[in-house]
Amino acid sequence: MKALQHLRTINHHKWLVMKGCFKVGLYRQGLMHDLSKYSPTEFLVGCRYYQGTRSPNNAERESTGYSKAWLHHKGRNRHHYEYWIDYSVNPGEGIVGQKMPTRYVIEMFIDRIAASKTYQGENYKDTHPLAYYEQGAAKLGRMIHPDTAKQLHFLLTMLAEKGEEETFAYIRHKILQKN
Repeated sequence: MKALQHLRTINHHKWLVMKGCFKVGLYRQGLMHDLSKYSPTEFLVGCRYYQGTRSPNNAERESTGYSKAWLHHKGRNRHHYEYWIDYSVNPGEGIVGQKMPTRYVIEMFIDRIAASKTYQGENYKDTHPLAYYEQGAAKLGRMIHPDTAKQLHFLLTMLAEKGEEETFAYIRHKILQKN
Protein backbone atom coordinates (compact mmCIF):
# COMPACT_ATOMS: atom_id res chain seq x y z
CA MET A 1 0.00 0.00 0.00
CA LYS A 2 1.13 3.48 -0.77
CA ALA A 3 -0.93 5.43 1.74
CA LEU A 4 1.42 8.38 2.18
CA GLN A 5 1.89 8.93 -1.55
CA HIS A 6 -1.85 8.70 -2.14
CA LEU A 7 -2.55 11.13 0.71
CA ARG A 8 -0.03 13.57 -0.75
CA THR A 9 -1.70 13.31 -4.17
CA ILE A 10 -5.17 13.93 -2.72
CA ASN A 11 -3.94 16.86 -0.64
CA HIS A 12 -2.08 18.39 -3.59
CA HIS A 13 -5.12 18.06 -5.86
CA LYS A 14 -7.45 19.44 -3.19
CA TRP A 15 -5.09 22.39 -2.58
CA LEU A 16 -5.05 23.25 -6.30
CA VAL A 17 -8.85 23.11 -6.51
CA MET A 18 -9.18 25.22 -3.39
CA LYS A 19 -6.84 27.89 -4.79
CA GLY A 20 -8.75 27.92 -8.08
CA CYS A 21 -12.14 28.11 -6.41
CA PHE A 22 -10.95 30.95 -4.19
CA LYS A 23 -9.72 32.87 -7.27
CA VAL A 24 -13.21 32.81 -8.77
CA GLY A 25 -15.06 33.38 -5.48
CA LEU A 26 -16.33 29.85 -4.75
CA TYR A 27 -14.95 29.72 -1.21
CA ARG A 28 -17.22 27.07 0.30
CA GLN A 29 -16.75 24.74 -2.65
CA GLY A 30 -13.01 25.22 -2.46
CA LEU A 31 -13.01 24.15 1.18
CA MET A 32 -15.44 21.25 0.75
CA HIS A 33 -14.07 19.86 -2.52
CA ASP A 34 -13.56 16.07 -2.62
CA LEU A 35 -13.83 15.44 1.12
CA SER A 36 -15.22 11.98 0.32
CA LYS A 37 -11.72 10.99 -0.88
CA TYR A 38 -10.74 10.75 2.78
CA SER A 39 -13.52 8.22 3.54
CA PRO A 40 -12.43 4.58 3.92
CA THR A 41 -14.42 3.55 0.82
CA GLU A 42 -12.35 5.84 -1.40
CA PHE A 43 -9.09 6.25 0.50
CA LEU A 44 -8.28 2.56 0.98
CA VAL A 45 -8.91 1.80 -2.67
CA GLY A 46 -6.73 4.77 -3.61
CA CYS A 47 -3.91 3.39 -1.46
CA ARG A 48 -4.22 -0.08 -2.95
CA TYR A 49 -4.26 1.04 -6.59
CA TYR A 50 -2.06 4.12 -6.31
CA GLN A 51 0.29 4.68 -9.27
CA GLY A 52 0.92 8.42 -9.14
CA THR A 53 0.35 9.02 -12.84
CA ARG A 54 -3.41 8.52 -13.07
CA SER A 55 -6.49 8.02 -10.95
CA PRO A 56 -6.37 4.83 -8.88
CA ASN A 57 -10.04 4.41 -9.79
CA ASN A 58 -8.98 3.48 -13.33
CA ALA A 59 -6.69 0.75 -11.99
CA GLU A 60 -9.43 -0.54 -9.68
CA ARG A 61 -11.82 -0.64 -12.66
CA GLU A 62 -9.30 -2.60 -14.72
CA SER A 63 -8.76 -5.05 -11.88
CA THR A 64 -12.37 -5.69 -10.79
CA GLY A 65 -14.51 -4.53 -13.71
CA TYR A 66 -15.85 -1.48 -11.88
CA SER A 67 -14.69 1.08 -9.38
CA LYS A 68 -16.41 0.99 -6.03
CA ALA A 69 -14.48 4.13 -5.04
CA TRP A 70 -15.68 6.02 -8.14
CA LEU A 71 -19.31 5.00 -7.62
CA HIS A 72 -19.04 6.30 -4.07
CA HIS A 73 -17.26 9.49 -5.16
CA LYS A 74 -19.53 10.56 -8.01
CA GLY A 75 -22.62 10.04 -5.89
CA ARG A 76 -21.41 12.55 -3.29
CA ASN A 77 -19.72 15.27 -5.31
CA ARG A 78 -21.90 17.60 -7.34
CA HIS A 79 -19.03 18.84 -9.49
CA HIS A 80 -19.12 15.58 -11.47
CA TYR A 81 -21.61 15.48 -14.34
CA GLU A 82 -22.26 11.82 -13.43
CA TYR A 83 -23.90 13.05 -10.20
CA TRP A 84 -26.56 14.73 -12.38
CA ILE A 85 -27.64 11.67 -14.39
CA ASP A 86 -31.32 10.85 -13.91
CA TYR A 87 -34.38 9.67 -15.79
CA SER A 88 -35.66 12.19 -18.29
CA VAL A 89 -39.04 13.85 -17.77
CA ASN A 90 -39.73 12.67 -21.35
CA PRO A 91 -40.59 8.96 -20.96
CA GLY A 92 -38.99 7.86 -24.24
CA GLU A 93 -35.55 9.32 -23.50
CA GLY A 94 -34.53 7.06 -20.64
CA ILE A 95 -31.59 8.12 -18.51
CA VAL A 96 -29.96 11.44 -19.47
CA GLY A 97 -27.67 14.08 -18.03
CA GLN A 98 -29.42 16.93 -16.28
CA LYS A 99 -28.27 20.53 -16.56
CA MET A 100 -25.73 21.31 -13.86
CA PRO A 101 -25.89 24.51 -11.83
CA THR A 102 -23.21 26.92 -13.01
CA ARG A 103 -21.21 26.89 -9.77
CA TYR A 104 -20.70 23.12 -10.10
CA VAL A 105 -19.70 23.42 -13.76
CA ILE A 106 -17.06 25.93 -12.65
CA GLU A 107 -15.85 23.58 -9.92
CA MET A 108 -15.73 20.74 -12.47
CA PHE A 109 -13.65 22.96 -14.76
CA ILE A 110 -11.22 23.81 -11.94
CA ASP A 111 -11.14 20.13 -10.90
CA ARG A 112 -10.04 19.17 -14.42
CA ILE A 113 -7.24 21.74 -14.32
CA ALA A 114 -6.09 20.49 -10.91
CA ALA A 115 -6.18 16.85 -12.04
CA SER A 116 -4.11 17.69 -15.12
CA LYS A 117 -1.60 19.63 -13.02
CA THR A 118 -1.42 16.81 -10.48
CA TYR A 119 -0.78 14.05 -13.02
CA GLN A 120 1.21 16.07 -15.59
CA GLY A 121 3.41 17.80 -13.03
CA GLU A 122 6.06 20.01 -14.65
CA ASN A 123 4.82 18.98 -18.11
CA TYR A 124 1.42 20.64 -17.54
CA LYS A 125 0.18 23.04 -20.19
CA ASP A 126 -3.12 24.93 -20.28
CA THR A 127 -4.07 22.84 -23.33
CA HIS A 128 -4.01 19.55 -21.38
CA PRO A 129 -7.46 19.77 -19.72
CA LEU A 130 -9.14 20.46 -23.09
CA ALA A 131 -7.26 17.64 -24.82
CA TYR A 132 -8.21 15.19 -22.06
CA TYR A 133 -11.87 16.27 -22.23
CA GLU A 134 -12.00 15.99 -26.01
CA GLN A 135 -10.58 12.45 -25.88
CA GLY A 136 -13.62 11.33 -23.92
CA ALA A 137 -16.29 13.88 -24.89
CA ALA A 138 -17.49 11.95 -27.94
CA LYS A 139 -18.31 8.99 -25.71
CA LEU A 140 -20.46 11.00 -23.28
CA GLY A 141 -23.50 11.10 -25.55
CA ARG A 142 -26.56 11.92 -23.48
CA MET A 143 -24.78 11.43 -20.15
CA ILE A 144 -23.82 15.10 -19.96
CA HIS A 145 -26.45 17.77 -20.61
CA PRO A 146 -25.77 19.71 -23.84
CA ASP A 147 -25.73 23.07 -22.01
CA THR A 148 -23.29 21.73 -19.42
CA ALA A 149 -21.05 20.26 -22.14
CA LYS A 150 -21.13 23.53 -24.08
CA GLN A 151 -20.20 25.63 -21.03
CA LEU A 152 -17.41 23.27 -19.97
CA HIS A 153 -15.97 23.08 -23.50
CA PHE A 154 -16.10 26.88 -23.81
CA LEU A 155 -14.12 27.33 -20.59
CA LEU A 156 -11.58 24.64 -21.44
CA THR A 157 -11.06 26.22 -24.88
CA MET A 158 -10.66 29.67 -23.31
CA LEU A 159 -8.10 28.23 -20.89
CA ALA A 160 -6.16 26.66 -23.77
CA GLU A 161 -6.20 29.87 -25.81
CA LYS A 162 -5.98 32.65 -23.21
CA GLY A 163 -4.56 31.02 -20.08
CA GLU A 164 -5.66 30.52 -16.53
CA GLU A 165 -5.49 34.10 -15.28
CA GLU A 166 -7.76 35.51 -17.99
CA THR A 167 -10.17 32.56 -17.83
CA PHE A 168 -10.51 32.76 -14.04
CA ALA A 169 -11.10 36.53 -14.24
CA TYR A 170 -13.80 35.92 -16.88
CA ILE A 171 -15.48 33.33 -14.64
CA ARG A 172 -15.41 35.59 -11.58
CA HIS A 173 -16.53 38.81 -13.30
CA LYS A 174 -18.72 37.59 -16.16
CA ILE A 175 -20.18 34.18 -15.34
CA LEU A 176 -20.54 34.16 -11.55
CA GLN A 177 -21.66 37.81 -11.36
CA LYS A 178 -24.76 36.83 -13.39
CA ASN A 179 -25.74 34.05 -10.97
